[in-house]
Amino acid sequence: MLYLVPTPIGNLKDITLRALEVLQEVDVVLAEDTRNSARLLNHYQIRTPLSPYHQHNEHKILQHLIDQFLAAKNMALITDAGTPGISDPAFLLVRECIKNGIKVESLPVPLLLYRRW
Repeated sequence: MLYLVPTPIGNLKDITLRALEVLQEVDVVLAEDTRNSARLLNHYQIRTPLSPYHQHNEHKILQHLIDQFLAAKNMALITDAGTPGISDPAFLLVRECIKNGIKVESLPVPLLLYRRW
């Protein structure tokens, strides 16, 4: 299964418990920039291996990732900030997962409630 996991924009505390749970339980976390993503994982003491997945390698490693999914590996895809989507390499991976019958789950972003004073 591929999980699309939203990550905080700014404050590392702006993440859901479910997102943290998924990041701990998957076999690999695919990251747009492993240096930025390592800060988040280190902050929450998550030791899941990070693997780069970005516009410069997406076509080269796509089939390898599909093979890993078909071998029952679970992975999470995160970006530097926000939710993986159309404007980044998530599109290609999600499309190939769907073509190959691999389940894709998109986690929700945290709701930010505020009050105008």
